[in-house]
Amino acid sequence: MPDLRVSGSHLVDPSGRPVRLRGVGLGGWLNMENFITGYSANESTMRSAVREVLGEERSELFFDRLLTSFFGPADADLLRDLGMNCVRIPVNYHHFESDDRPFEIIEHGFRHLDRVIALLAERGIYSVIDLHALPGSQNQHWHSDNPTHIAAFWKFRQFQDRAVHLWEVMADRYKDNPWVAGYNPINEPGDVHGRVVGPFYDRLVKAIRAVDPGHVLFLDGNTYSTDFSIFREVYENTVFVCHDYALAGFAHGGPYPGETRGEWVDRSTLEATFEKRTVFQRETGTPIWVGEFGPVYTGRPEVDDMRYQILRDQLEIFDAHSAGWSLWTYKDVGLQGLVTAGEPYMGTFGDFIAKKGRLGADRWGSTMEESAAEISPLHQLMEAEFPSWDPYPWGARYQIDDLIRHILIAQALLPEYAEIFRGRSDEELLALADSFAFANCARRQPLLDLLSANLRPAR
Repeated sequence: MPDLRVSGSHLVDPSGRPVRLRGVGLGGWLNMENFITGYSANESTMRSAVREVLGEERSELFFDRLLTSFFGPADADLLRDLGMNCVRIPVNYHHFESDDRPFEIIEHGFRHLDRVIALLAERGIYSVIDLHALPGSQNQHWHSDNPTHIAAFWKFRQFQDRAVHLWEVMADRYKDNPWVAGYNPINEPGDVHGRVVGPFYDRLVKAIRAVDPGHVLFLDGNTYSTDFSIFREVYENTVFVCHDYALAGFAHGGPYPGETRGEWVDRSTLEATFEKRTVFQRETGTPIWVGEFGPVYTGRPEVDDMRYQILRDQLEIFDAHSAGWSLWTYKDVGLQGLVTAGEPYMGTFGDFIAKKGRLGADRWGSTMEESAAEISPLHQLMEAEFPSWDPYPWGARYQIDDLIRHILIAQALLPEYAEIFRGRSDEELLALADSFAFANCARRQPLLDLLSANLRPAR
């Protein structure tokens, strides 16, 4: 039976004791992301490019070893020792269902998810299963494994039917697991007009509850977990999840306190933004859980000190509101993670990662100023010719960068990434994958110390 349930504005355990879930997201693992593991564009396109170079069997050798190495017992030990009690696990539907055989569940795809849920449970850490990439892509960006800027999930009934079916299977599989805190069925939905997502949630909640009436549901608001007007009712045993990235914490963020792209950001604006994003939860008396947040680090101490202060301020704000949280993200190639991959991967792909940085090919790592001489004239042209153009979700400036940098340039880079694998032996491929094993990773110690200091008083 599930261990946690919603009681008023809290999650509680079977004894009725309040439990505040605080931990990390396991980004870049069962849903790979470009800035996390160093490739460009989206996961499925990347895997296809690598498969063309290595062949089916050897590409599977590499990727399966990468998933094995990326999170193991030592990683779970670190999170436990920091005082965390929750890991949000993003997954891509491709592990469990193939586009050319819809509705046919791939049992083998559960092997790593089952393994990590068990590892965490052994250490008293809850898991929240987060479907981060849905069939057809539920939002406009790479992290839903979207090769375009169109969220087709909301346009086609079959994609929605497949998601419901997958969640029925997931719910049946984990319904009796007490260390699965609950299900986060749709990460950051981006329904442009907001007309489909609400009724779809009604349908999805009913379907999951028919299979598993006990587990908590963690439901993201529309427009990347910021808009909760789509909900027509407060479902029972449900947490409505907000995401709360700080403007000054992005790669293009300015000083803190200070201005970022014309907006002042300090602690008071962080708190005001958090309160705005949690109005629905507070008005409905439901638990507050920040499913994603966290600054991007630069490697420059003077900047990163400000980023740590952003995080410190956010954690104190969350504490003051008794909000749970899941920091993004646990492990990567150096942008955000608590730990960073090591050798030989970082040396082998270092020049490629540097080229991506120079071109601003990853949205999450881009300052929006790379290749300015080439791209700025396009921004000026669009502003002059189409001054009222304001595309969903974030406007013209971001849309142009998404189309040019993060799709066109990113996809053009993919053959270069794949070619780096050519000619490597099986042993070399395994060594590259093992670069993500905890023993080979570097710790971001100031971040670990900051998190430990926040978590330990409440243990």
